[in-house]
Amino acid sequence: MDIASLRNAHFEHWRLAAAIRTLTLDAVAAANSGHSGMPMGMADVATVLFDKHLRFDPKAPFWPDRDRFILSNGHGSMLLYSLLYLTGYPDMTLEQIKDFRQWESRTPGHPEVHHTAGVETTTGPLGQGLGNAVGFAIAEESLRARFGAKVMDHWTYVFAGDGCLMEGVSHEAISLAGKQQLSRLIVCFDDNGITIDGKVSMADVTDQGARFAAAGWHVQSIDGHDPAAIDVAIQAAKEDPRPSMIACKTHIALGSSAQDTAKGHGALTDAKLIADVKAVYGWDAAPFEIPADIKARWEQMGQRGAQARTEWEARIAALPTARQAEFKRVAEGEAPRKLAAAIRGVKQAAIGAKPVATRKSSELVLEAVNAVMPETIGGSADLTGSNNTLTKDLGTFEPGNRKGRYVYYGIREHGMAAAMNGMALHGGVLPYGGTFMCFADYARPSIRLSALMGAKVVYVLTHDSIGLGEDGPTHQPVEHLAMLRATPNLRVFRPADTVETAEAWEIALTQPGPSVLALSRQNLKPVRTEHTNKNLSAQGAYVLAEATGKRQAILMASGSEVEIAMAARERLEAEGVGTRVVSVPCMELFAQQDEKVRRRVLPPGAVRVAVEAAVRQPWDRWLLGQGGREGKAAFVGMSSFGASAPAEVLYEKFGITAENVARTAQSLL
Repeated sequence: MDIASLRNAHFEHWRLAAAIRTLTLDAVAAANSGHSGMPMGMADVATVLFDKHLRFDPKAPFWPDRDRFILSNGHGSMLLYSLLYLTGYPDMTLEQIKDFRQWESRTPGHPEVHHTAGVETTTGPLGQGLGNAVGFAIAEESLRARFGAKVMDHWTYVFAGDGCLMEGVSHEAISLAGKQQLSRLIVCFDDNGITIDGKVSMADVTDQGARFAAAGWHVQSIDGHDPAAIDVAIQAAKEDPRPSMIACKTHIALGSSAQDTAKGHGALTDAKLIADVKAVYGWDAAPFEIPADIKARWEQMGQRGAQARTEWEARIAALPTARQAEFKRVAEGEAPRKLAAAIRGVKQAAIGAKPVATRKSSELVLEAVNAVMPETIGGSADLTGSNNTLTKDLGTFEPGNRKGRYVYYGIREHGMAAAMNGMALHGGVLPYGGTFMCFADYARPSIRLSALMGAKVVYVLTHDSIGLGEDGPTHQPVEHLAMLRATPNLRVFRPADTVETAEAWEIALTQPGPSVLALSRQNLKPVRTEHTNKNLSAQGAYVLAEATGKRQAILMASGSEVEIAMAARERLEAEGVGTRVVSVPCMELFAQQDEKVRRRVLPPGAVRVAVEAAVRQPWDRWLLGQGGREGKAAFVGMSSFGASAPAEVLYEKFGITAENVARTAQSLL
């Protein structure tokens, strides 16, 4: 690589890009930790993008119609932090750059949304940012169709590396984007041919350009260090009606002795190496020092977007008052006033209704919700008829109908979840998507990131137990509730009937953060027989039925097993054993209650039995804590995988019956 010629041919550009490279070297060296190579390699592409194309305003980092820049290969975080500092984001000071990867800094090892202004999504697990970007682009298309190009009209740019494209989620993401013809999505592929183990060719021979083209993308390949070629390629991408991938041939750890090697991927901290690199760059400033003219030039890029933002604000101000208010409402994620009445109507109609599966209950709720919440965008991973996620009048989101609100994601659970994260982070839309609960395994990395980011996503996971029956143990989740409940910041609802399902949806739609609705395939008897406007599920657990005499036993259950607990109570009460039934639709919400509330629901003294068609693990807190004790507590549920048979046979064979629950309680007395 003839760096001298490159520097001389594009001198101003070179100095601007060198500011990114040297800040990266200094920050990684100070932390003695990090990844130097990617920012050094992609600095030229980033400089052209921010200088000539990206529309942003550091003084208003959350402006709704800004372009989005997503660093999918998030290990190269110093590229993004350097850009934020150089362009003048107020929170990204030089001290923050110096505190790279340190406690409470705004410069963590991988970018974290809501932690650092200018970071659009949390990246690091490779491929996730690319999957998120598809959701960002879907949200932009949907809002542009709804509110018009004067309100929503921007681009989503992504940097992605070989690792992002090798991860399986990338295939789901790019094929979905190609099918949807997301023309405002542009991916710049850091085509440096190096991974941690060595050359990419050691593990992969995929022609990435051909792969993207086969998925319906516009594809270009350029010299990633030629600013003129980068500019032309981005402009060509913007003019093509397809999503675009630009393969930027770059040199990892450009200009160092580690260039084009696996060593260049990680932390370059050797003082002599850093000094040698800066000499090659023609850079003689002190560590962390950016010459005033270069900093001023970068800040000009940051100031450029202010005019576009003020013009956008003027267009918003010119909208009719009601339309302004509606855009503000959805942009800020506020539920409409009509939602409470819609939920109340579903709850009232459910009293005395015939047994239905809670997946059907969810459909009944969605019929009411989607009619009053035009921001919802539903979908399913090829299980629409099983997940019951499609309601009338939604229409299909597709290239010919951007006002459609239902996405056919195909058999792409991981890509669906990643895209929904992007939609939620973009704002203005509220995504929900369905699959079988067992296949939460395929979506797990994105579900985890929903929780980590606090993204308002609703996962509709049906067929939630052995109750799905004949499909057998491959499809019967037994450990999945425990896995999901173990995830911090994730609400897991397992409603027992239509009323609890409506209450779960109300919480999911009005509270921040992600929610899981675990829903049954089999029909369930209504357990809520009296209407109340109060959302009892919001407490997480509540007394569904009280002992008629002295309370000797407490039966706890969720979902389809609540009716079993109620039947067991009848048996126990008939035998003179005073029995309380506690419905536990959401353990996370119950754990958040004051101790006095929890003690009212689960007072000490009585024996406790929990029943759930899943493994015991998450129940021990409620069986043994809050006054419970080992010798007076038991669990009726699964300790193995399921089997293939009708649901009623499985419940009998695995002992999840009212008879066994009553017998278990009696054995503890």
